[in-house]
Amino acid sequence: MIPRCPVWIFDLDNTLHDADPHIFPHINRAMQQYIETHLQLDAHAAGSLRQHYWQRYGATLLGLMRHHQTDPRHFLAETHRFHELERMVVFHHAVKAMLARLPGKKLLYSNGPMRYAGAILDITGMTPFFDAVYTVESTRFLPKPSLRGFRLLLNAEKLNPHCCVMVEDSLANLLSAKRLGLKTVWVSRSTRQPPYVDARIPSVLALPHFLRRFYRDSFP
Repeated sequence: MIPRCPVWIFDLDNTLHDADPHIFPHINRAMQQYIETHLQLDAHAAGSLRQHYWQRYGATLLGLMRHHQTDPRHFLAETHRFHELERMVVFHHAVKAMLARLPGKKLLYSNGPMRYAGAILDITGMTPFFDAVYTVESTRFLPKPSLRGFRLLLNAEKLNPHCCVMVEDSLANLLSAKRLGLKTVWVSRSTRQPPYVDARIPSVLALPHFLRRFYRDSFP
């Protein structure tokens, strides 16, 4: 059962807003170009390497840091440049009302850089609903699904993992959260539900309906 006054840890991209239409394609192109330029690879080799690191480490950045001594701050700055970010954001404004009504402390935990996460929160108007924002810089460039990154967040906030709920679209990240004792909510339209997922919802907007199953007497 979800704790009565949980600490909610939300992912950002494809959890609170839809990054697939515009933002992720832009970032993917920028990462591809970065690898081609800085590792002097052709397009095919750069694409294969990027995919390999993403599958092996859960994040391209980790592979580049471990095997090519890539400066993470430079990589993130170069791959998260947006000239018209506001036009690229796809966001359902009902998410703000959902966050406002959701009981408990709320944290954001993104694999993106702080400048990007802050910009998305400002554009969407979600900034006031979060007690703290954690990004890849906050966890010493140990992005999800790194267990060490999760532990750094939990220690910084002095949290008992058994009182926390991770809301996320990535199964790899949820698996790490579950291993540490967090409850897990998978934002997905999939029909399957792995054993380490406590609940699956088609959209973050369905979170209140999920909660009512546990808090019929106290949740509005």
